[in-house]
Order: sequence, then structure tokens, then C-alpha cells
Amino acid sequence: MPTPVRLHRLAELSAEETAALMVREEASLDRYIEPARAIVEAVRVEGDAALARFANEFDKSAVTPETIKAGEDEFEHAFATIEPDVKAGIEFAVANIREFHTRQMPEPMWMHEVRPGAFAGERWRPIPSVALYVPRGKGCFPSVAMMTSIPAVVAGVPEIAIVTPPGPDGRVDAGTLVAARIAGVENVYKCGGAQAVAAVAYGTATVPRCGKLVGPGSPWVLAGKALLSHLIDPGTPAGPSESIVLADHTANPRLAALDLLIEAEHGADSSAFLVTESEAVAEAAIAAIPGYWAQMGAQRVEFSSAVLGSTRGGVVLAPDWDAAVAFTNTYAPEHLLIHSADPFSHLGRITDAGEILLGEHTPLTLANFVLGPNAVLPTGGHARNWSPLSVYDFLKATGIGYVTAEGYKTLAPHARRLALYEGFDAHANAIGPTREAARRP
Repeated sequence: MPTPVRLHRLAELSAEETAALMVREEASLDRYIEPARAIVEAVRVEGDAALARFANEFDKSAVTPETIKAGEDEFEHAFATIEPDVKAGIEFAVANIREFHTRQMPEPMWMHEVRPGAFAGERWRPIPSVALYVPRGKGCFPSVAMMTSIPAVVAGVPEIAIVTPPGPDGRVDAGTLVAARIAGVENVYKCGGAQAVAAVAYGTATVPRCGKLVGPGSPWVLAGKALLSHLIDPGTPAGPSESIVLADHTANPRLAALDLLIEAEHGADSSAFLVTESEAVAEAAIAAIPGYWAQMGAQRVEFSSAVLGSTRGGVVLAPDWDAAVAFTNTYAPEHLLIHSADPFSHLGRITDAGEILLGEHTPLTLANFVLGPNAVLPTGGHARNWSPLSVYDFLKATGIGYVTAEGYKTLAPHARRLALYEGFDAHANAIGPTREAARRP
């Protein structure tokens, strides 16, 4: 029997109980760090042999050091076995995602005349290498392969590697391989969890060392990133899935309930809340969910009921709309969907969310797969400070400056005053009489 959906009456909760609703599974990695440390060290010392051993042990997959990299035969098998409608869906999604991220690209270089004869600007270049993490344990995710690969390809990163756990057959998921190739990535490696983080942080005989790792992952991946952040840029903090469906009194509660289940079915470590000020919406949404569970597979019911029956999910009934919005902003969800007859009227009040979807025709499913904006989003409340994955994650900016003789005369006196104030003699000499003397033959 599924765990009943919990109703959290915000007005009746203590400050401690309200704070407990904000806690995600990734908030404490204490129980993962030490086991992950042993995994990381094994990969550092043993390289491919450790990756193959962990694939056998953790993924129950017959991977050998020689088969860690997906070969051409596996790509061919993937294209031969994937259903045509799935391949068509991937192609449709790739086109939309590529269009969005192409429009996101900045000018390669710009300069602006800040003062007469003084020019300042930026030049954008791709980072040299990146690893893309595509999870697999609770499903197959070609969508993540697309969301991570396409902005990296659009940005022009020269070395791109996908790391993903292998299946029991020793292969990479067919959809992931098809998505990777259509997106423009050819190098795919069979390793997941903390061992994948170690592989791309240290490099092995097969897996290249990379400067950055992006993509969502389990607490094991997050623990690996925490241990190795001194060696590899861990990218946007993207842990287990989370969402808020924010529904006002005009919302259709049955649709709100349907959308509440989207992120809740990812796993028992996910978080998903329906937040409303309407008791009628809350009660009708809760009443609708068992009917939707009857149309889902047993594992997804188990996952979503575990989430919705805990402090990491369910229905939050706020005393008024201001409190509902305040709870949402404090939570800073990865995904936010606003159900309302006029969702745009609420948009301006939302300050913190990884993405904001508006209205009953914009379910999270569309954004997760085909709409275009990136679905790799900050979790754990990090939407307060982080942005979605984008082309900017694969680019680096360099400041550019050029000053003419005319511009130098304007800028130098001000810079010299500041240099002297801060006590930097060489700075001051470089723009004072010493420089003028150095110009003379």
C-alpha cells in the first residue's frame, strides 16, 4: 500500500517543523563521505581496474578495463535497437535545446569606449575539457545526455566526455548513446557514482582527466565532488530531484496533483511539494493522487509515495497566499510550476527557483525533455545563488583592454592616486614620472 500523502498545515507547524520541510536528502553527506573516500582512493591508485571492479560490484555489470569506453559497435547497436519514435523524440528535443542554447551564446568579443581613447571589453572562449554525468540507477536518462551535451557542443568545448553507469548487460543505455551522438558527443565511458568523479578528476588509462564535471547525480556523486573539488570544478550543485507546484485558489487541483507526481517519482530521495493557500485545492489534490498511482508502475508508486508521505514532500497548506509564496522562495526549488488562472500575475513575486514554469499547459515533463531551457538545475536551495546549466558553464571570459595616448592621459592620474593610497610603489611608478622618463631615449 502506498504511504498516504501528508498534509502540512503551515500555520500549525513550529519553526523547527517548518525548517524540517526545507531539508533535502543531499543536505547531509556524512554517511557517504568515508565510503566515497575509499572508492576515490582506489580509482586514484588502480585506475581502470578499480572502475571495472566497481561496475561489477555496484552496477552488477560485466565491464572490463578494456570495455570501459563505449565502442562503435555499441553505438551501432543502440541505433539499431532504439524504437523509431524514441529516436524521433530525441531529434525533436535536440533541435529545441540547441536552438535555445545557440541564442544564449554571447558575442565572441566586445569592446566599449569607457572614456575617450580607453577601451574595455571581454573575450569568450570555451573551456578546454568537461565531463558530463548522466545518471542511470533509477532509470535511463537520454534527456540528461542532451541537456549536458548540447550547451557544451554549442560552446565549442574541444574535449567532452560522458560518464554514466553501465547496465547489467555491460552496455550504456541505448537512448543515452543515441542522444550523445545526435548532440555531437562521441566519447562515453561506463562508470558512475564517486568512482566516475574520481576517474575524470585524476584521469585513467582510458578515461581522460577533465577540468570540470557537470550533471545531476546521487549523494555518492555529490560526495565524490566534495572530496575532489580541489582537483575538478564540480559545476552546478545538482542532486536528487525536487519541485514545488505552487497552486492558488483558481488552480485545477487534479492537474496540480498530476504535476506533483512528476519529480516525486524520480526516487525516494527526491522532494516534491504542492503549496497552496486553498484548503479546497489541497483536499482535492490529495484525493486525486491515489487514482494517478493506479496508473503508474509499482516502483514509481513506491518512490513517489515515499516522498509525498514524508517531510520531503506532500501538500503544504499555507494560511494565505503571501505565506505560500514566502515558503516557496525560502525553499528555492529546483523546479517550480505555478498553477493559476493568471500565472504571470505571480511571476514577479518569485525570487528564487531554478526554473519557473507557468500555467497548466506547461508541465515539468515538457521542460525536462523538449521545451529548450536547460533542465539541469541547482538543487538543495542553491537556486538562491546558482543558475541553470547553460553555455556559460562551458565558457570562460577574459577581460580585454586597450588605451591610446589620449586615453592614458585621462586615466593615469586617477590610477596613480589610488596606487599611492594603497601603498604600491611600482604601480604608481608605472603611470607617473618614472614612466615618462622611461619613454625618452
